[in-house]
Formats: sequence, C-alpha cells, structure tokens
Amino acid sequence: MARTSGKSEEEWQKELSPEQFAICRKKGTEQAFTGQYYDCKDAGSYYCSCCGSELFSSETKYDSGSGWPSFWAPKEEAVKTETDSSIGMQRVEVLCKKCDAHLGHVFEDGPQPTGLRYCINSVSLKLQKD
Repeated sequence: MARTSGKSEEEWQKELSPEQFAICRKKGTEQAFTGQYYDCKDAGSYYCSCCGSELFSSETKYDSGSGWPSFWAPKEEAVKTETDSSIGMQRVEVLCKKCDAHLGHVFEDGPQPTGLRYCINSVSLKLQKD
C-alpha cells in the first residue's frame, strides 16, 4: 500500500532498518526504557526518522516516567492523529503528517500548558542537537 509520501511498503522496507520498519510502517512499539531518546536531555529538534520532517522540540520534552520520549506538544502542523483500537482498547495514534510514519500515541495525562503526553518511539525520531 502506498503512503502519502508516494513510497510503497517495499521501498520503505529497503530504506529503513528492520526495527524502524516494524515500528514506523507496521505500527509496532519499542520496549519501554530501551530507546535512545527516552532519557535524553539534549537540546535540539526531533525529526521523523523516515522522511526528515521536524516533529518536536526538546523545549516540549519532559520525563513522563513512561519509558518513552514524551512531549507536551508537537511542532505546528507536524503530526496527525487517528483512532487506534488494535489492542482491544481505544487510543489515539500519532502519525507523521508528511509520510504517515507511526510515531506513538497521545494521552490526556500530560503537563500544562496542553495537558497532553505525546508518547513517542525513539526509533521513529532523529535528534538534531542545537
């Protein structure tokens, strides 16, 4: 199935690591407390590991204790959401607006000013440090 980026699943599979493909294209989840950015405190911008779109700023990153990088807001117009009921409960999936990469999920238990927790897989991100 082609994505909005115009690439087929076969093209994505050739470009991405097996872990990136399983998470970003097949909607998997990395194990908590294992991703390279869950405890990262470096300043910078986080980009989509599939298409390079800027998604989050370290200024909105916080330690949620969940084991995944957490942000209280994405960059404007960077992500989109869809309903996800894949594990028998309803969640809100977060996707890259440009390439439809699965990033993680958003929950309503985050800090102010938004009250949201964007819980994102490290493998779907690439940090460019300031």
